Amino acid sequence: MSHTEIEIASQPACWERAVGMAVPAGALPERGERVAVVGCGTSWFIAQAYAVLRERAGHGETDAFAASEAPVHRPYDRVLALTRSGTTTEVLDLLRRVREGGRTRTTAITADPGTPVMGLADQVVVLEFADERSVVQTRFATTQLALLRAHLGEDLSGAVADAGRALAEPLPAEAQEAEQIAFLGTGWSYGLAREAALKMREASRSWTEAYPAMEYRHGPISIAGPGRVTWMLGAAPAGLREQVEAAGGAFLESGLDPMAELIRAQRVAVARAHARGLDPDEPMHLTRSVILNSPS
Repeated sequence: MSHTEIEIASQPACWERAVGMAVPAGALPERGERVAVVGCGTSWFIAQAYAVLRERAGHGETDAFAASEAPVHRPYDRVLALTRSGTTTEVLDLLRRVREGGRTRTTAITADPGTPVMGLADQVVVLEFADERSVVQTRFATTQLALLRAHLGEDLSGAVADAGRALAEPLPAEAQEAEQIAFLGTGWSYGLAREAALKMREASRSWTEAYPAMEYRHGPISIAGPGRVTWMLGAAPAGLREQVEAAGGAFLESGLDPMAELIRAQRVAVARAHARGLDPDEPMHLTRSVILNSPS
Protein backbone atom coordinates (compact mmCIF):
# COMPACT_ATOMS: atom_id res chain seq x y z
CA MET A 1 0.00 0.00 0.00
CA SER A 2 1.10 3.56 -0.64
CA HIS A 3 1.60 5.98 2.23
CA THR A 4 -1.48 7.83 0.98
CA GLU A 5 -3.64 4.70 1.28
CA ILE A 6 -2.37 3.98 4.79
CA GLU A 7 -3.05 7.56 5.86
CA ILE A 8 -6.53 7.54 4.33
CA ALA A 9 -7.37 4.36 6.25
CA SER A 10 -6.21 5.85 9.55
CA GLN A 11 -8.71 8.71 9.53
CA PRO A 12 -11.44 7.32 11.83
CA ALA A 13 -8.86 6.67 14.55
CA CYS A 14 -7.29 10.11 14.04
CA TRP A 15 -10.67 11.81 14.33
CA GLU A 16 -11.44 10.02 17.58
CA ARG A 17 -8.07 11.02 18.97
CA ALA A 18 -8.59 14.65 17.96
CA VAL A 19 -12.02 14.76 19.57
CA GLY A 20 -10.61 13.45 22.83
CA MET A 21 -7.42 15.52 23.00
CA ALA A 22 -6.86 18.25 25.57
CA VAL A 23 -6.46 21.63 23.89
CA PRO A 24 -4.86 24.47 25.90
CA ALA A 25 -7.41 26.92 27.23
CA GLY A 26 -8.08 29.75 24.80
CA ALA A 27 -6.05 28.21 22.01
CA LEU A 28 -9.00 27.83 19.66
CA PRO A 29 -11.46 30.59 18.70
CA GLU A 30 -13.80 31.49 21.53
CA ARG A 31 -17.49 32.20 21.24
CA GLY A 32 -18.12 35.79 20.17
CA GLU A 33 -14.72 36.39 18.57
CA ARG A 34 -14.50 37.74 15.04
CA VAL A 35 -12.17 35.26 13.35
CA ALA A 36 -10.22 35.00 10.09
CA VAL A 37 -9.17 31.45 9.18
CA VAL A 38 -6.31 31.20 6.69
CA GLY A 39 -4.47 28.49 4.85
CA CYS A 40 -3.09 27.45 1.47
CA GLY A 41 -4.41 24.77 -0.85
CA THR A 42 -6.11 22.04 1.18
CA SER A 43 -5.94 24.12 4.36
CA TRP A 44 -7.80 26.96 2.66
CA PHE A 45 -10.65 24.63 1.74
CA ILE A 46 -10.79 23.26 5.30
CA ALA A 47 -10.84 26.88 6.51
CA GLN A 48 -13.87 27.52 4.30
CA ALA A 49 -15.72 24.53 5.76
CA TYR A 50 -14.94 25.54 9.34
CA ALA A 51 -15.93 29.17 8.78
CA VAL A 52 -19.42 28.10 7.70
CA LEU A 53 -19.76 25.64 10.58
CA ARG A 54 -18.65 28.20 13.18
CA GLU A 55 -21.10 30.83 12.03
CA ARG A 56 -23.89 28.26 11.74
CA ALA A 57 -23.21 27.21 15.35
CA GLY A 58 -23.61 30.81 16.48
CA HIS A 59 -20.02 31.26 17.64
CA GLY A 60 -19.36 34.47 15.75
CA GLU A 61 -18.47 36.03 12.43
CA THR A 62 -15.88 33.90 10.65
CA ASP A 63 -14.13 34.50 7.32
CA ALA A 64 -11.84 32.17 5.37
CA PHE A 65 -9.02 33.35 3.13
CA ALA A 66 -6.12 32.01 1.14
CA ALA A 67 -3.17 33.17 3.24
CA SER A 68 -1.76 35.18 0.35
CA GLU A 69 -5.01 37.16 0.03
CA ALA A 70 -6.00 37.69 3.67
CA PRO A 71 -6.91 41.33 4.49
CA VAL A 72 -4.86 41.70 7.66
CA HIS A 73 -5.94 45.32 8.06
CA ARG A 74 -9.45 44.26 9.08
CA PRO A 75 -10.29 44.30 12.82
CA TYR A 76 -10.34 40.59 13.66
CA ASP A 77 -10.08 39.29 17.21
CA ARG A 78 -8.12 36.25 16.09
CA VAL A 79 -6.37 34.81 13.05
CA LEU A 80 -6.44 31.00 12.93
CA ALA A 81 -3.76 29.64 10.60
CA LEU A 82 -3.96 26.08 9.30
CA THR A 83 -0.63 24.65 8.11
CA ARG A 84 0.35 20.99 8.08
CA SER A 85 4.03 21.66 7.46
CA GLY A 86 4.43 24.80 9.55
CA THR A 87 6.76 26.13 6.85
CA THR A 88 4.47 27.50 4.12
CA THR A 89 5.78 30.90 3.09
CA GLU A 90 2.44 32.71 2.73
CA VAL A 91 1.22 31.56 6.15
CA LEU A 92 4.42 32.55 7.91
CA ASP A 93 4.48 35.94 6.19
CA LEU A 94 0.90 36.56 7.25
CA LEU A 95 1.60 35.69 10.88
CA ARG A 96 4.58 38.06 10.87
CA ARG A 97 2.44 40.90 9.55
CA VAL A 98 -0.27 40.25 12.11
CA ARG A 99 2.32 40.21 14.88
CA GLU A 100 3.70 43.53 13.68
CA GLY A 101 0.21 44.99 13.89
CA GLY A 102 0.04 43.93 17.52
CA ARG A 103 -3.76 43.93 17.81
CA THR A 104 -4.88 40.44 16.85
CA ARG A 105 -4.37 37.12 18.61
CA THR A 106 -3.04 34.28 16.47
CA THR A 107 -3.37 30.51 16.67
CA ALA A 108 -1.85 27.92 14.36
CA ILE A 109 -2.80 24.28 13.90
CA THR A 110 0.11 22.26 12.57
CA ALA A 111 1.50 18.74 12.41
CA ASP A 112 5.17 19.48 13.04
CA PRO A 113 6.35 21.06 16.33
CA GLY A 114 9.83 21.67 14.95
CA THR A 115 8.92 24.33 12.40
CA PRO A 116 8.94 28.16 12.26
CA VAL A 117 5.21 28.51 12.86
CA MET A 118 5.79 27.54 16.50
CA GLY A 119 7.51 30.88 17.14
CA LEU A 120 5.23 33.07 15.07
CA ALA A 121 1.77 32.21 16.42
CA ASP A 122 0.68 33.22 19.91
CA GLN A 123 -0.67 29.72 20.51
CA VAL A 124 -0.19 26.47 18.60
CA VAL A 125 -2.18 23.24 18.53
CA VAL A 126 -0.02 20.35 17.31
CA LEU A 127 -1.61 17.29 15.70
CA GLU A 128 1.63 15.37 15.34
CA PHE A 129 -0.22 12.04 15.31
CA ALA A 130 -2.00 13.10 12.09
CA ASP A 131 1.15 14.09 10.19
CA GLU A 132 1.74 12.42 6.83
CA ARG A 133 4.54 11.05 4.71
CA SER A 134 2.62 11.58 1.49
CA VAL A 135 2.76 14.94 -0.24
CA VAL A 136 -0.99 14.66 -0.78
CA GLN A 137 -2.90 15.75 2.33
CA THR A 138 -5.66 13.45 3.56
CA ARG A 139 -5.78 12.65 7.27
CA PHE A 140 -4.26 15.88 8.57
CA ALA A 141 -6.86 17.95 6.76
CA THR A 142 -9.83 16.01 8.08
CA THR A 143 -8.37 15.56 11.56
CA GLN A 144 -7.99 19.29 12.09
CA LEU A 145 -11.57 19.75 10.91
CA ALA A 146 -12.69 17.02 13.31
CA LEU A 147 -10.95 18.88 16.13
CA LEU A 148 -12.62 22.15 15.16
CA ARG A 149 -16.04 20.57 14.77
CA ALA A 150 -15.75 19.00 18.22
CA HIS A 151 -14.72 22.38 19.66
CA LEU A 152 -17.98 23.80 18.27
CA GLY A 153 -19.88 21.20 20.28
CA GLU A 154 -20.59 18.67 17.54
CA ASP A 155 -20.90 14.97 18.31
CA LEU A 156 -18.68 13.27 15.75
CA SER A 157 -19.57 9.67 16.58
CA GLY A 158 -21.80 9.48 13.50
CA ALA A 159 -19.07 10.93 11.29
CA VAL A 160 -16.55 8.38 12.60
CA ALA A 161 -18.99 5.54 11.90
CA ASP A 162 -19.60 6.90 8.41
CA ALA A 163 -15.83 7.07 7.84
CA GLY A 164 -15.64 3.36 8.57
CA ARG A 165 -18.30 2.74 5.94
CA ALA A 166 -16.50 4.95 3.44
CA LEU A 167 -13.38 2.84 3.88
CA ALA A 168 -15.15 -0.53 3.74
CA GLU A 169 -17.61 -0.12 0.88
CA PRO A 170 -16.64 -0.80 -2.76
CA LEU A 171 -15.72 2.26 -4.77
CA PRO A 172 -18.20 3.48 -7.39
CA ALA A 173 -17.05 2.15 -10.75
CA GLU A 174 -18.40 5.15 -12.63
CA ALA A 175 -16.13 7.48 -10.63
CA GLN A 176 -13.07 5.35 -11.25
CA GLU A 177 -13.70 5.33 -14.99
CA ALA A 178 -15.13 8.82 -15.53
CA GLU A 179 -13.67 11.21 -18.05
CA GLN A 180 -14.64 14.16 -15.83
CA ILE A 181 -15.95 14.62 -12.27
CA ALA A 182 -17.72 17.67 -10.84
CA PHE A 183 -17.90 17.79 -7.03
CA LEU A 184 -20.74 19.72 -5.41
CA GLY A 185 -21.47 20.88 -1.88
CA THR A 186 -23.75 23.17 0.08
CA GLY A 187 -22.83 25.30 3.09
CA TRP A 188 -19.79 23.84 4.79
CA SER A 189 -19.55 20.89 2.43
CA TYR A 190 -18.71 23.18 -0.50
CA GLY A 191 -15.22 23.60 0.98
CA LEU A 192 -14.93 19.80 1.10
CA ALA A 193 -16.13 19.56 -2.51
CA ARG A 194 -13.28 21.86 -3.51
CA GLU A 195 -10.88 19.69 -1.52
CA ALA A 196 -12.19 16.51 -3.17
CA ALA A 197 -11.58 18.03 -6.60
CA LEU A 198 -8.08 19.07 -5.57
CA LYS A 199 -7.27 15.55 -4.35
CA MET A 200 -8.39 14.09 -7.66
CA ARG A 201 -6.21 16.54 -9.58
CA GLU A 202 -3.17 16.10 -7.32
CA ALA A 203 -3.14 12.32 -7.06
CA SER A 204 -4.38 11.28 -10.51
CA ARG A 205 -4.16 14.39 -12.73
CA SER A 206 -7.89 14.04 -13.40
CA TRP A 207 -10.19 16.65 -14.90
CA THR A 208 -12.24 17.77 -11.91
CA GLU A 209 -14.18 20.86 -10.91
CA ALA A 210 -16.14 21.97 -7.83
CA TYR A 211 -19.19 24.18 -7.38
CA PRO A 212 -21.89 25.11 -4.87
CA ALA A 213 -24.71 22.68 -5.64
CA MET A 214 -27.30 25.31 -6.50
CA GLU A 215 -24.84 27.13 -8.77
CA TYR A 216 -24.14 23.99 -10.79
CA ARG A 217 -27.29 24.57 -12.84
CA HIS A 218 -26.14 28.08 -13.77
CA GLY A 219 -23.81 26.98 -16.54
CA PRO A 220 -21.53 24.16 -15.29
CA ILE A 221 -24.22 21.49 -15.80
CA SER A 222 -23.58 21.95 -19.50
CA ILE A 223 -20.55 19.68 -19.07
CA ALA A 224 -22.66 16.78 -17.72
CA GLY A 225 -23.04 13.82 -20.06
CA PRO A 226 -22.14 10.19 -20.72
CA GLY A 227 -18.87 9.16 -19.10
CA ARG A 228 -18.99 12.10 -16.69
CA VAL A 229 -19.91 12.17 -12.99
CA THR A 230 -21.54 14.73 -10.74
CA TRP A 231 -20.61 13.87 -7.15
CA MET A 232 -22.55 15.42 -4.25
CA LEU A 233 -21.05 15.81 -0.77
CA GLY A 234 -24.04 16.12 1.55
CA ALA A 235 -27.69 16.26 0.54
CA ALA A 236 -28.44 17.32 -3.03
CA PRO A 237 -31.01 20.01 -3.88
CA ALA A 238 -34.31 18.64 -5.12
CA GLY A 239 -34.37 17.80 -8.80
CA LEU A 240 -30.63 18.04 -9.40
CA ARG A 241 -30.07 14.31 -9.78
CA GLU A 242 -32.84 14.14 -12.37
CA GLN A 243 -31.35 16.99 -14.38
CA VAL A 244 -27.88 15.41 -14.43
CA GLU A 245 -29.23 12.01 -15.38
CA ALA A 246 -31.40 13.55 -18.12
CA ALA A 247 -28.16 14.92 -19.60
CA GLY A 248 -26.72 11.41 -19.63
CA GLY A 249 -24.39 11.89 -16.66
CA ALA A 250 -24.00 9.78 -13.52
CA PHE A 251 -24.96 11.29 -10.15
CA LEU A 252 -23.32 10.11 -6.91
CA GLU A 253 -24.79 10.81 -3.46
CA SER A 254 -24.30 8.57 -0.44
CA GLY A 255 -25.91 10.19 2.61
CA LEU A 256 -22.65 9.89 4.54
CA ASP A 257 -21.31 12.76 6.63
CA PRO A 258 -19.56 15.00 4.06
CA MET A 259 -16.21 14.53 5.80
CA ALA A 260 -16.61 10.77 5.41
CA GLU A 261 -17.71 11.19 1.80
CA LEU A 262 -14.42 13.02 1.24
CA ILE A 263 -12.70 9.78 2.22
CA ARG A 264 -14.47 8.01 -0.64
CA ALA A 265 -13.22 10.69 -3.01
CA GLN A 266 -9.68 10.28 -1.64
CA ARG A 267 -9.85 6.53 -2.28
CA VAL A 268 -11.08 7.06 -5.82
CA ALA A 269 -8.25 9.53 -6.44
CA VAL A 270 -5.70 6.89 -5.41
CA ALA A 271 -7.39 4.19 -7.48
CA ARG A 272 -7.35 6.45 -10.53
CA ALA A 273 -3.67 7.24 -9.90
CA HIS A 274 -2.73 3.56 -9.81
CA ALA A 275 -4.77 2.90 -12.97
CA ARG A 276 -2.76 5.58 -14.75
CA GLY A 277 0.61 4.38 -13.48
CA LEU A 278 1.05 7.41 -11.19
CA ASP A 279 2.49 7.52 -7.66
CA PRO A 280 -0.13 9.12 -5.36
CA ASP A 281 2.55 9.75 -2.72
CA GLU A 282 4.60 11.91 -5.08
CA PRO A 283 2.25 13.91 -7.34
CA MET A 284 3.81 15.66 -10.29
CA HIS A 285 5.09 19.22 -9.81
CA LEU A 286 4.19 19.28 -6.08
CA THR A 287 6.13 19.34 -2.82
CA ARG A 288 5.04 18.84 0.78
CA SER A 289 5.29 22.57 1.48
CA VAL A 290 5.47 25.62 -0.75
CA ILE A 291 8.52 27.60 0.37
CA LEU A 292 9.19 30.65 -1.77
CA ASN A 293 12.49 32.46 -2.16
CA SER A 294 12.61 35.86 -0.50
CA PRO A 295 12.80 38.75 -2.95
CA SER A 296 16.35 40.06 -3.38
